[in-house]
Amino acid sequence: MSEFLILKKRRDFLRAAKDLTVIFHNVMLQAARPLSCTDNRPARIGFTATKRLGKANVRNRTKRRLRAVAREIYDKYALNNVDYVLVGRYDTAYCPFENLRTDVIRAFKKINKEIRQEESDEKIIDTAD
Repeated sequence: MSEFLILKKRRDFLRAAKDLTVIFHNVMLQAARPLSCTDNRPARIGFTATKRLGKANVRNRTKRRLRAVAREIYDKYALNNVDYVLVGRYDTAYCPFENLRTDVIRAFKKINKEIRQEESDEKIIDTAD
């Protein structure tokens, strides 16, 4: 269980929203690919809960639960140089924690697979030149 860097600027959230998105029943995960391959910074994670979810207590509970899951899985699943945004959905605040954890892990695996695949495609193109 380690500390992670948190996204705070709106432009970082918007960049992640434009890039990759994976939706599961309890959570939505957005990710922004690295801008350059030369940087080697740890992954950053942001948390969002919209007003559609309910009042402030529901939104706060949603973000607290997302932060708790992120703390547990960060070391194993987060890739360097990638910005992730966990977005709460209607069931995030009240679903069993193990279900939420499972959905977040599946989302990270799926996003990371897409990022790695694109990186390998870029390497193939570079070697072909």
